[in-house]
Amino acid sequence: MNDFSDLETELKQLRPSRPSDELALWVEQALTASTPSAGILPRRKTSRFNWFSLGLGVATAAAAFLFLARPAVDRPTAPQPTIAQSTATPAMLTPQPPRRTLVPDGVTRVVYGTRDEGLVFPGNREQPMRRLRARSQETLQWRDSSTGASLRVSYPTEEVELIPAVGQ
Repeated sequence: MNDFSDLETELKQLRPSRPSDELALWVEQALTASTPSAGILPRRKTSRFNWFSLGLGVATAAAAFLFLARPAVDRPTAPQPTIAQSTATPAMLTPQPPRRTLVPDGVTRVVYGTRDEGLVFPGNREQPMRRLRARSQETLQWRDSSTGASLRVSYPTEEVELIPAVGQ
């Protein structure tokens, strides 16, 4: 029934031949010529010191020290004691100009660019939001009531608005 049964019995009877003496000598020489560690390098006995980590730690400590113990440059200095009194009369002093008061006169906002940036998923929210970005320039104007002089300040603004997107 099985066509390979004769072949299988012949293969079972086969035995490997003994290696030649030359092959055994060649293998023995190859094994003795190899490195004694079999490719594994021994560890160094001296420990390497990581100077980069030390420098980074010292720099961080110095920055923290300067941040916490910063010099008091924003505090006013203590008043100096008066050494001499002024003997000038009020007529001798230069007259001070009247104090000017600026009154708000107007506000202008010019929108010069709006853009729909599409759907975003902010934070851990599952609901998508539509992001709208508007660029504008605001101009504030003040007027001095006594002289009629005016002051204008303009600055750009950018407003980002997130609107919930409702699906159909």
